[in-house]
Amino acid sequence: MASSRDALTLHALNRALIARQGLLDRIELPLSEAVEAVGALQAQHWPALPVALWSRVHGFAAADLYAALERGELVSGTLLRATLHLVSAREHPAYAAVVAATGADDWRRTASAPSAEAQQLRADLLAYARETSRSGEELAAFIEAWVADRPAAIDAAELEQQRSHKWRPFLRWSALVRAPADGRWGAKAPAALRAAPASSESPPAAALETVIRRHLRAFGPAGAEDVAGWIGCRVPPVRAALERLGADLVCFQDEQGRSLHDLPDAPRPDPETPAPPRLLAAFDSVLLAYASGRRARILPDAHRDAVYERANLRIRPSFTVDGLIAGTWGVETRRREATLTLRPLERLARGARSALVEEAQRLLLALHPAAIAHKVLLER
Repeated sequence: MASSRDALTLHALNRALIARQGLLDRIELPLSEAVEAVGALQAQHWPALPVALWSRVHGFAAADLYAALERGELVSGTLLRATLHLVSAREHPAYAAVVAATGADDWRRTASAPSAEAQQLRADLLAYARETSRSGEELAAFIEAWVADRPAAIDAAELEQQRSHKWRPFLRWSALVRAPADGRWGAKAPAALRAAPASSESPPAAALETVIRRHLRAFGPAGAEDVAGWIGCRVPPVRAALERLGADLVCFQDEQGRSLHDLPDAPRPDPETPAPPRLLAAFDSVLLAYASGRRARILPDAHRDAVYERANLRIRPSFTVDGLIAGTWGVETRRREATLTLRPLERLARGARSALVEEAQRLLLALHPAAIAHKVLLER
């Protein structure tokens, strides 16, 4: 077992990350297993998912994603940090349990204690959305009808707050997942909701340990602050869980002496392993998997402001060269011509430029197969 005296360089941490994320060698697994391997994927920007998966999974096509969602192998719902994520159906319950334990699932918007009757509303709402996808309007109407039948169930101040928010605190619940009203999955983000797949519940402490293992599997080695930030949880419970898991983990230090935890058999390639260029999606998970200020293993500090659009709370699509983010990119379609523009943030060697353009060309063809022309521009 590695001891806490073993230090890992930033380069070693980079190679461990990109190996697990399929950014060193693409993952050759069924799609649901590939999603489990790379961790919960950010899904608030629906077009980002095919990009993230194409860059990570061997032979991926967008139709594979929609088919897996239709079969129920993958689900998308409000999970970590109260944000939409894509996860496998079998891994959803533990994520949902951890979100509930953090308090992010609490529907109340006032300090008033909910009545026992009000607590029943969620169970009834879930039953209403169990067999059929329901629109936000349908769910809000159901709640209004429920409240009308039980006028004393919810405090007046709470009722006013909920109506001002159009009952969204109930709809942004980890027990609900997105599903298209007509059952057809595709490039358009689904707006309707239905009950998440039923499962046996595990105690919050056990669910937290499970989700910590998933973070380490996808993004390790990582510190307690990294895991807590990814989950949207306070650091002390995560640190306590890591201590409970201590015998099952290995421990390292980074170059600043910070403790990092990992799964014993997780990939930690030679830091000198060559890394191909990859295009990352908007809001890519690798940029959110570590505590703020601790993301230099993938994002050089000098490029942070070019990737994080703080005014709009967006994270731009970016690309890596030798495993590190070296620029941003975007696609424009006009008159059935698709153009992908690469915007380097540093000087690129000639060989790296050629490999990057080839990778971008392949992605552009995958994203816009119906375009009559495909062009990749590399800004100087």
